[in-house]
Amino acid sequence: MSGPSNDRLIRIDMTQLAATTEPYPDAWKLLGGRALSAAILLAECPADCDPLGPDNVLVMAPGVLSGTAAPTSGRISIGGKSPLTGGIKEANAGGNPGQDLMKLGYRAVIVTGQPADPDKRYAVEVNEEGAVVVEADDCKGMWNYALIEHLSERYSGTTSFISIGPAGEMKLSGASVACTDQDQERRPARHAARGGLGAVMGSKGLKYVSVEPGKNPTRQPAKRKEFMQLCKAYTKDYTEGPQMFKTGTSSVVPVANMLSTFPYKNRTEGSSPDAETLDGARIVESFETYGGGMHNCMTGCIVQCSNVVHDKDGNYRTSALEFETLTLLGANCAIASWEDVADLDRLCDELGLDTIETGAALAIYMDSGGMEFGDAEGAKRILREIAEGTDLGKAIGNGAVATGKRQKHHRVPTVRGQAIPAWDPRPLKATGITYATSPQGADHTAGLIVNPGLPVDELAQASQESQVVNAATDSSGFCQFLQPNITNIAEFYSLLYGEEITREQVADIGWKCLEDEWEFNDRAGFSRDPDQMPDCMKQDAIGPANVVFDVEPDVIAKAYERFEGREELFSQKASG
Repeated sequence: MSGPSNDRLIRIDMTQLAATTEPYPDAWKLLGGRALSAAILLAECPADCDPLGPDNVLVMAPGVLSGTAAPTSGRISIGGKSPLTGGIKEANAGGNPGQDLMKLGYRAVIVTGQPADPDKRYAVEVNEEGAVVVEADDCKGMWNYALIEHLSERYSGTTSFISIGPAGEMKLSGASVACTDQDQERRPARHAARGGLGAVMGSKGLKYVSVEPGKNPTRQPAKRKEFMQLCKAYTKDYTEGPQMFKTGTSSVVPVANMLSTFPYKNRTEGSSPDAETLDGARIVESFETYGGGMHNCMTGCIVQCSNVVHDKDGNYRTSALEFETLTLLGANCAIASWEDVADLDRLCDELGLDTIETGAALAIYMDSGGMEFGDAEGAKRILREIAEGTDLGKAIGNGAVATGKRQKHHRVPTVRGQAIPAWDPRPLKATGITYATSPQGADHTAGLIVNPGLPVDELAQASQESQVVNAATDSSGFCQFLQPNITNIAEFYSLLYGEEITREQVADIGWKCLEDEWEFNDRAGFSRDPDQMPDCMKQDAIGPANVVFDVEPDVIAKAYERFEGREELFSQKASG
């Protein structure tokens, strides 16, 4: 095999509390991240299993290019059967664990089984010698930041961590998996957030994974000189280009508000009157007086879209305060101050919660009369209740559907049990098709199309092509914000392995990933019925044009049938 060799898989049996390594299958050479997770789950996880039972499989899979010198390529995918949707799920994160696993030659960590004592906590320690399961009862119940501070006294300064907070330990369906960033403080601020995979990790009794890369260098490509030249050229093209995320995703707020996709008060309106005070420009302005600034979350990132947010006294508060968080925890709850949203974001990171799912749940609670819209202090109080295990706290921590059921409320904006992200399907109908057909449920990173003017006959194809490109990107290790296309990925793969990897092969990887995920969901009893959009998206009109999601099921269904012969597919950029 050309290119990197001696790659391995780590298998963790939490029933036996044992760890083993085995050679990485050559047939999976071009699979990483999301595509690898999908292949493993389809082969090894019973699709009808209890998501929180012993038969579910938790996969931690870096992308193919993670650990190499390719720019912004260190992403890791966390996969499993989702307790939120009941189907397959992949959630993607930055930080350094993906880089470090691949420097050691570990293509995936596969966690199965469940410990006999559900009250015990364990950890997995990974280094170049292999992996071992150790007891971690001293970490039980710790919030993420305190946990990493505690672990920093035990492990070397080069160790990175994958962890869960109290929400994951409590097996709440909105729970996320945290990865530490590349800063010296190793903050647990990079979250594989969607789908409740933190609850799956918690159901395994697994509090954290430590990854010690030692002095292992970056992965060496088969054609090193050409690979490094491509890295340099790609970096130059990016840094001399428009750099869309120079001040982070929070800068999208004004455009989204104008497009009626900055939802307000549980999506009853498409624009917020508080867009000015939630605009990411206010965060950037705070750098001068509060401190903080822009940084990169992982080693080798050239996008640097992550904002480090401080409070008025100059103390670190959170990172990164993203557009989705400002939307769901801010505008959607009628919370007007970005500083209040920053506090809520920090609480979510501490507890290990998806900010999208949590913001949607809080908005449903407000909409049902449980509390006043805009009550920021009340929202913070409820989030703290989650760690205390109150009835309300658990409902919010279990997400939008659970909160809607508790409140007996009719407006629950979800698809396949997962809260709809900021990008609204009513003005962005192709994105709505993604939500309806993606195996991942309502997830903008599965295939976002910000084009409200697309003709009806182009909607399904636009959605499908975006889904293919994004699946290939999430499999490569590249960050979607780098906006690579299939041609770019093929060029890097070819030089990494020293053999021609065609654009068609990479596109096939993206499509096969979707097919594997659809097949898993079919086995889990999911219908491919295209009519998945909730009534509130089809009935509650928003924006100046009073738009609803009105795409006919036969149009949506076309996204399941592969479109062929489109040269534009190879140059289409990933979008998240």
